[in-house]
Parts: sequence; structure tokens; C-alpha cells
Amino acid sequence: MTASTGPAWRRRSDSALRFASSASRMLVGSMRATWRVLRGKWGRRIGTGVAVGLIGVIGAMIGVMLFAHASINVGPFSAEMSVRPSVHGGTEVDIPPLGSLHLDSHRGPLHLKVALGSLDQSRTEALFDNPAAISTAGDRAVDEVVAGVTRLGLRTLGLGVLSALILSALIFRDVRRTAAAGVTALVVTGGSFGVAAATLRPDAISEPRYEGLLVNAPAVVGDARRIADNYGRYAEQLQTIVSNVSRVYSTIATLPVYEPAGNTTRLLHVSDLHLNPSSWGLIRTVVETFEIDAVIDTGDMVDWGSGAETQYASQIPSVQVPYIYVRGNHDSTAIQAAVARQRNAVVLDNAVTTVDGLTIAGIGDPQFTPDKSETNEATGDDAGPELLTAAGEALASTVRQSKNKIDIALVHDPAMAQPLSGLVPLVLAGHKHQRSVSILPPPAAPAPDPSASAAVSPAPSTAAAEPLMTTRLMIEGSTGGAGLRGLENEEPTPLALSVLYFDELNELKAYDDIQLGGTGQSNVEMQRNVIGLAPEETPSPSPSGSAG
Repeated sequence: MTASTGPAWRRRSDSALRFASSASRMLVGSMRATWRVLRGKWGRRIGTGVAVGLIGVIGAMIGVMLFAHASINVGPFSAEMSVRPSVHGGTEVDIPPLGSLHLDSHRGPLHLKVALGSLDQSRTEALFDNPAAISTAGDRAVDEVVAGVTRLGLRTLGLGVLSALILSALIFRDVRRTAAAGVTALVVTGGSFGVAAATLRPDAISEPRYEGLLVNAPAVVGDARRIADNYGRYAEQLQTIVSNVSRVYSTIATLPVYEPAGNTTRLLHVSDLHLNPSSWGLIRTVVETFEIDAVIDTGDMVDWGSGAETQYASQIPSVQVPYIYVRGNHDSTAIQAAVARQRNAVVLDNAVTTVDGLTIAGIGDPQFTPDKSETNEATGDDAGPELLTAAGEALASTVRQSKNKIDIALVHDPAMAQPLSGLVPLVLAGHKHQRSVSILPPPAAPAPDPSASAAVSPAPSTAAAEPLMTTRLMIEGSTGGAGLRGLENEEPTPLALSVLYFDELNELKAYDDIQLGGTGQSNVEMQRNVIGLAPEETPSPSPSGSAG
């Protein structure tokens, strides 16, 4: 039994060895055959096809990334549209300086970006010259965006194919392979747009995602939906508002109470423009019509004080008269520096200047509240009434040290004005977004020194005490209609500005208050006020003591 088992085991072992040897020879043979196929005609064709396809896709991507952009005009805005390869698709709307708005508008390998640029001055002015165009601006904007996207799609398709053709021609130097790469690029690019169109979600505009400063939009500008709803009604009234501006100028001829003399100095007081582009057109119109000698701006030129908003100050030279400015609590030092760079601007920050014989002192608001990303010497965190009062006292010290009599003092917040009482005849301010004129309480009389009165007997008075100077505080409304916040309420904040008339003795003789009404108030109102014609407001005693 043992002898018969041994040969059987060896026979099975020999069979296994022969099978393994045969399988190895078959595997090697198949590999050699496969290699011969790959090295043959069909293998070369497959490899070439793969290479052509890759070059076509790469060339299309290069063309899209480098050249797939187009400039369009959306109403008064200049916008830049571009597409780039993406896995998730979607649309991004860049709105400087607010941030960006992201929409899940479509799926697919293309991402659309729309970057809103600056307002075009000529188109903006055309809207005001032809107010009827404002009512159709929204409808035209939709058509302009659709046309822009269509033009961008065709441009992207053409440039993607062209880039693939150029790249494949440089690599293959073969007409057929170059044409094949171009067809591949056409299919890939066109297919990408097809996927985006097939997955388009028009209702995505109602579900936006905000990034940047837009995250704070509800706290900064209020309810966006309420603003949007009110803006529609506001735009409907704008045609009547602007068309009635001429009534302001025709009214001047019928005002008999005061006629400015030839040597009258006219100043235009504006404040709180809050980034409203329409403010510049209004200011230029009043400057030209009323023959203004200089413009005084008491701050809050912008909303957030960001670096992107510095471009807004570039409109100052268009006013074409000296522009005197003090910083507001919405203006960062970057905004102040941008104003100072304008050729006709004068920035007052605890300083004095002279314009047409009028000596003017001013100081910037020590607070900076809206955007903590911008640096400033004082922030809103540690600012308060004491800081405002200290700034007013600093300007009062500058006024006392001035060699020339100060005719006007400029501050942004009226809380800074009280230390100037009795030192200057006129203080101009803003900040409140509401026009008001009042007489500042006189400064408190100094407390008597008991020791001095005991040591020296007072001499009898031989002359009346020198009368204190009366200081008038004029708070301007918002020349920018409070910006976007002006549309938050049922009735938008009116645009307000004032013309001040000074005689040859640098005394204020009259002032015109101009106001462009909001929704429901389609007329333009102007009221002329002559100093001394109506009874002045009686000064109230100073809170810190009795009147001097």
C-alpha cells in the first residue's frame, strides 16, 4: 500500500507543475500579444484619441479661465461678468463695499460671477435729466442681464474652442488631430452650458447666502425686503420730484424779504451723504444755480468707512468750488485721507481755514462706529458724551488761540457744539438727519472765589459787562437721504441741504432750506429765512449753571 501511494503523489505533483508551466506560458503569451496590439495600429489610435481629448479639455479650460469675461451695463452700473470651471456651479454677485451674494442658481461645471463696478457718471446723470427713464430701468436691467449672459456664453464657447485649437496645433501639428481637439472643446464647453441651463433655478434669488459686510445688513440698513418694497414706490415718485426742482429756482424771484447783494458770500451746507450717488448731481445743480462760493460738508460722507468707499470722494472735484469737510462717525481716517487728496478739498481736523474772507474752524468726530475692520484713533467702543465734549473743547481752545476772528465752527455731532457757545456766531453740524436751527445756551458763569472776595473789596461797576456772543447752531438734514436706511421707513428720508448768505462783514443774513420730499411728497420745498425778521429762539440756561 505504501509503494502504490508514492507514485500517485508524484503523479499529482507532476500534473500540477505541468499546469502551472502551461498557464505561465499562456499568460506571457497573452501579455506579449496585448503589447503587440498596443504597439500596433489600434493601440496607437486609442492612445492618440485619449491625448487629443485631454488636450481639447485642457485648452477649453485655459480659454475659459483666461478669457471668459465680458463687461455689461446694468442701468447706471458697470458690471463685469465671468465664468470659471467649478464642481458645484452657482452664481456669485460681488457688491463692493458690502460683500458678496451667493445663489444656488444652477448645477454643473461652470460658476458665474457678476462684479458690480462703479456708477457711470454720464448714465446716472442721464437718469436725472430724463426721470421718465427710471420707471423702465428695472425692465431694461433684466433684458441687459440676459443679453450679457448670452454674449458671455457665446464668447466663452468661441474662446474655449479657439484655445483648444491653438494648443493642439502647437502640440500635434496635425490638421485632423487639431480639428478633433476643437470638436472635443466644443462638446465639453457646450455641454457645460447645457447642464447649467437644464438645472437652472430661477427661484434661487429668494434664497441668497451673504458673505462679508452683507451679513450685518439687517442691523446696518434694516429689513432688506421692506427697503426693496418701498424703493419701488419711491422710484415711482422720483420723476415728479426731479421735474419739480425747477420750482425752487422760480420761487426765488418771488421772495421779497431778502435780496442777496453783489458782495454776498454764498455757502452750501451739506451733511450725511451716506454714499448716495444722486447727492453729487443735486449738489452740482445747487452750486451752479445759486452761484455758490464754497461747499461745507459736516461729515458722514459714506456708510461703513471701508477702503472700497474711498472712490466716492472722487466726485468732489466735479463740484468745482472749495469743499470744506469734517469727518463724521461713519467716516474712517481712510475716507478723510481720500477727501484730502481731492484738489479742491480742505479737511479740517482741529484746524482753521479761510474761504472768501470767512474764517472757518472745524474738527472731526472722535467716534468711528460702523466698521471695526477699518482702523481709527478712536473707536465706537470707548466713545461717549465725554469724548464728544472733549473734542468740542479742543476746537474751542483752537478758536481762542486763533489770531483771526472765527466766523463759523464745524462739527459733526451737535453734542460737540456746547463748548463753542459764546466763542463763534455760528456752528454747523449734522448727524441727526433732521433739520433744526436753535440758539446754544450761553456758557455757565464762573463760580466766585470766596477767598478772593474776602481779601479784595469789589469796586463799583462803572460800565456794563461785555455782552456775550450769541451762538446759533444749525443742524443739517441728510443730503443723501440717509442712504439705504432712508428707504427703511414708510416715507423715505428727504434729501436736505441749505444755502447760507453772508454779508461783507461776514455776518449771516439769511439762509434757504431746500428739501426734496420722499414718497407721497413729490414736490420740492424751499424756505427762505432772514436773520432778525422773525423772533429768535430764546436761549435756555446752561445745564451746568446759570446764564452769564
